[in-house]
Amino acid sequence: MSKPRAPRDLADARFVRDLDETADELVVGEAVALDVEPAGIALRLAAALLDAACLVVLYLMLLFGLSRLWPSDVDPAWAAALSIALTVLVLVLVPAAVETVTRGKSVGRYATGTRVVRTDGGAVAFRHAFTRALVGLLELWGSLGSIALVVALVGPRPRRLGDLLAGTVVQHERAARVRAAEVLLPVELAGWATTADVSALPQRLENRLGAFFRGAAEMLPDARGAAAHRLAAEVVPYVHPVPPVPAEVFLAGVVVLRRGRDERALRTRAALLDRAAAVATARPPGFPR
Repeated sequence: MSKPRAPRDLADARFVRDLDETADELVVGEAVALDVEPAGIALRLAAALLDAACLVVLYLMLLFGLSRLWPSDVDPAWAAALSIALTVLVLVLVPAAVETVTRGKSVGRYATGTRVVRTDGGAVAFRHAFTRALVGLLELWGSLGSIALVVALVGPRPRRLGDLLAGTVVQHERAARVRAAEVLLPVELAGWATTADVSALPQRLENRLGAFFRGAAEMLPDARGAAAHRLAAEVVPYVHPVPPVPAEVFLAGVVVLRRGRDERALRTRAALLDRAAAVATARPPGFPR
């Protein structure tokens, strides 16, 4: 029988869960979470209705045109075959071709600001669009969308059966991005920041500090203070010297110093790469162009 976790472990799990939760994100094979917001059921329903209206109009126009060209005494078997071929053309091949050419768009998705993408964030190919359209014959047209609605209600993202089989998801491209508040260096730590050393802080602990400040505004004051004290107790062994300030002020100073250290490291790396590129592309003296 496993031991119950201590309150400190519960608090730590809260920060780790905030950091690792990817239910509403797209994650590529390299474990990189993409900044993509899946489209909601309401947006997908509106886009589907617009697309269905366009396809019905196209079907009626083609049917009317063929009826004018086709002889009136045609064999009923040929008429049934033509009707099936026209249905497959309009409901399967046309939507698949449109999604492929427009890289996941359609008339309804242009209007609602959504797009079909692969689960790794890439553009859909014809096989993805064809699978979605073929399955849509049953779950959209055959069941009037009821199967798609039931499947979309199950799981962290609203994906219909065609999306699950094709490996796609519908993203919302017009979603407003909320910029996280930037942590600033507290005034009382201005002198401490000139001599402090935070280079030994583990990356995982730094990530939890970022998760704490992203969710701090939504926490109750008592819970926020208790979480800050627990995190500060874990950060203290990796920081020298430790300033005599409140826990959250101390954590803010550590975050700012680590951010500055990372920015300097990235600038240094970029400068090294630029110098290496200049050397690699330089021509030897007298070498012809």
